[in-house]
Amino acid sequence: MAGSGYLRYVAVGDSQTEGVGDGDDVRGLRGWADRLAEQIARESPGLLYANLAVRGRLAGQVRAEQLAPALELRPDLATVVAGLNDVLRPRFDADEVAGQLEAMFAALTGQGARVATVTFPDPGRLAPSARLLAPRVLALNARIREAARRHGVAVADSWPHPAVTDPRMWSADRLHASPRGHALIAAAVAHALDLPGSDDSWTRPLPPEAVARTGLRAAGAELRWAGAFLGPWIVRRVRGRSSGDGRQAKRPALLPVTALADGPS
Repeated sequence: MAGSGYLRYVAVGDSQTEGVGDGDDVRGLRGWADRLAEQIARESPGLLYANLAVRGRLAGQVRAEQLAPALELRPDLATVVAGLNDVLRPRFDADEVAGQLEAMFAALTGQGARVATVTFPDPGRLAPSARLLAPRVLALNARIREAARRHGVAVADSWPHPAVTDPRMWSADRLHASPRGHALIAAAVAHALDLPGSDDSWTRPLPPEAVARTGLRAAGAELRWAGAFLGPWIVRRVRGRSSGDGRQAKRPALLPVTALADGPS
């Protein structure tokens, strides 16, 4: 680091870190990690940034595919966010998933990097049909916090804050953050890292929606979501396919953050 600034930031993870939901595959994805890099670069103009995340990856796949390349880049800042895809699988072991994350925490902090991660929000607040997943998320979050404490990892703890599960923070699929949601995640991680200009404003609820979803309107939204997103997701799982099949990291090398200027706004 130079002063309070970082020189090399590397992000590893799955679709959220890749930026799905913030832009598209035609214009390009932005995402919270890009937004965080932009914020850091305002204080450290020479920042170099790489994003190794690939959608659909389980925590073990992130470790197997992305940790070694991340270490080779010798970051002084790294973010590690993975595990939600594991939560969605029929077989889920919170200890095993957290173990994969902790191994990445240990390797990166052991090399001298400052590391940050996040906990996951209550899925039942995003989709009533996902309430059964809440105990899994609670278990994983608890283990993430414990592992982070052991390795001095900064944690943006999303679970306690209702703002995180406001529908406006999420894309129509309810699995990926919207552009506004990606901005919130970036603000949360910046706050956890105590970056200049960061604060806890990301925790504050948004103003009420002009038209609230109630009764039949809410039920209709649930049915449309199940048909448009839940059904196709189940079909992919049954066929053993992933949204990340054949995909590579969007930014595998350390590049100046000014190179993000051509991405989505």
